[in-house]
Amino acid sequence: MDTHKVGSDTTVLADSLEAPGIGHVPVNAYVLTAKEPVVVDTGLSLSDRDFVAAVGAVMDLADLRWIWLTHPDRDHTGGIFDLLVAAPRARVVTTFIGAGIMTTERPLPMDRVYFLNPGQSLDVGDRTLRAFRPPLFDNPATVGFYDEKTHICFSSDCFGGPMPTMEMAESGHASDLKPEELRQTQLLWATLDSPWVHVVDAEKYRATVQPLREMNPDIVLSTHLPPAVRMTDRMLETITMAPDADPFVGPDQAALEQMLASFEPGGIPAAT
Repeated sequence: MDTHKVGSDTTVLADSLEAPGIGHVPVNAYVLTAKEPVVVDTGLSLSDRDFVAAVGAVMDLADLRWIWLTHPDRDHTGGIFDLLVAAPRARVVTTFIGAGIMTTERPLPMDRVYFLNPGQSLDVGDRTLRAFRPPLFDNPATVGFYDEKTHICFSSDCFGGPMPTMEMAESGHASDLKPEELRQTQLLWATLDSPWVHVVDAEKYRATVQPLREMNPDIVLSTHLPPAVRMTDRMLETITMAPDADPFVGPDQAALEQMLASFEPGGIPAAT
């Protein structure tokens, strides 16, 4: 995990996962050191990640007031329960659906939950965070936000894109890729993570991009992309192309057996 600043008061807690044949998928969480500090998502649900220690290296956990859960997928919730213990003043910002989904793993303590829907706002003392539904998402509970003070957009999974190396995934910037390379990796992610984009009304989908144009953020912070600074127009153009991009088709069993054979001496028997 790599920890670094972006903007004046936002810290990236950058992790990644390798996806064979696709690349290294960034998995970012963030610490926003507002007057009422905010942690955005809580990392991977893997036993060797100590998310609480990573946050504690950035701020005093006793001061943490908000844990903004952009949605309750396992790559966003890894440290949430340990963080609630370590930060007794913190409340989880989520939706009714988000809290419900969490009960399938372990219920959140409801007295520490704060329901916030797209279109609503959260006052964190020295700024307002405006909640919105990103154009692309893979979970019905997804809620990103725009920080009115820093002009940073926290977009959850939207705008994601696998990187060619772990180093770029965890310590790079989106601008490290050439424009066409970034476009292709973001379209790959869009069709992989939000396959519904091929079956909805394309014009209605593109209309959901307009609120982001109006925000015009200086920086976009996605869970699955390194920080993107002053690249908003280019990335919005890319995601408007998603309905027309080729659908993602994953490996089949024959490809899996070929992959396993390359890992193990002698390979594995072919399926009959």
